Amino acid sequence: MNDNEIEKCTHCGSQMKKWRVPDNSTWSTAFQWVCFNDECPYFVRGWDHMMKTQNIKASYRQKRDPESKVNGPLPCWSSDAHKDQIIDD
Repeated sequence: MNDNEIEKCTHCGSQMKKWRVPDNSTWSTAFQWVCFNDECPYFVRGWDHMMKTQNIKASYRQKRDPESKVNGPLPCWSSDAHKDQIIDD
């Protein structure tokens, strides 16, 4: 898969979006694929899970490294968190 082929979320099937990696991050790529579907079950369940296990109001979105293809959580403090760094091609 090249950088222009869109990844899909394994939790909801939505097309993931390119998300600009923050400056000074430890990620070696310029972007990560992220599911920004606010109705994704992974994101929706995350709010309860984080409150029950960490006692914080937060959730997470699925992200995928474009090089390694490894999935992981991207922590979110609101439904709008990180949306300002979506890369529109």
